[in-house]
Amino acid sequence: MKSQSARRTMIRAAMAAPYLQREEEYDLAVRWKEQGDQEALHKITAAHMRLVISMASKFRHFGLAMSDLIQEGHVGLLEAAARFEPEREVRFSTYATWWIRASIQDYILRNWSIVRGGTSSAQKALFFNLRRLRARLSQGSESLSGTAMYREIATALKVSEGDVALMDSRLSGPDSSLNAPLMEDESGSADRQDFLVSDAPLPDEMVSTSIDDERRVTWLNSALNVLSERELKIIRERRLQDDGATLEALGTKLGISKERVRQIETRALEKLRTALLETNGDRAAYVS
Repeated sequence: MKSQSARRTMIRAAMAAPYLQREEEYDLAVRWKEQGDQEALHKITAAHMRLVISMASKFRHFGLAMSDLIQEGHVGLLEAAARFEPEREVRFSTYATWWIRASIQDYILRNWSIVRGGTSSAQKALFFNLRRLRARLSQGSESLSGTAMYREIATALKVSEGDVALMDSRLSGPDSSLNAPLMEDESGSADRQDFLVSDAPLPDEMVSTSIDDERRVTWLNSALNVLSERELKIIRERRLQDDGATLEALGTKLGISKERVRQIETRALEKLRTALLETNGDRAAYVS
């Protein structure tokens, strides 16, 4: 109740503040910019608080306190006053509008959800215009829905259809806690996070796999020492690369037939198996 009373008092004061004529506004802006006159700054901002309130009211459907929106708009108003250049002969309200809107929108993006959304200009345009465009496209004789609607919105705002669908799902409901209970029975309660399934390996499995991979690389590098230079070259290019070379390509490079390359490769693999078996019988399985 106290906050609502303070907000009403602030709104009444803003509405009662006198409008500034162009000449008076210019003089006040010059005094503030050149002399740092705080009284001039107060008169300029007080006269434009009704603009702040008007713009804040346009964002009230995002579920945030109106007083907070007005406060953020006032921050934008002060930023505009700090940057305003009266010599350009532009009305202060015209210049301040952008800063007020930007400050309010930034506040909404920071506080509307605990999950941070995109902060690019395209994502901000999608966030603040999706509901309006969706309402417009769903009305009339040629109303759109689903994929067709997403396509139209994506084209209008220059974003992907996937971004539109994702933002639409975010705006369709509030945040849900992973610790929120879904059911409760005799065995106890179950949280939302209990039903999240991950196909990723467990941490101990990842560590074990990493250690095994390092050991295999060490064993294989040691076994490769038994190969001749030509055998090593064939094994490296045929077996140890993502895109293994063909027998024909290697034969051309080495000046031998592809059948000869196959024979050398077979002999090299046998030598590797033998080298691995001499150290540990289980390691022969790593060469195939």
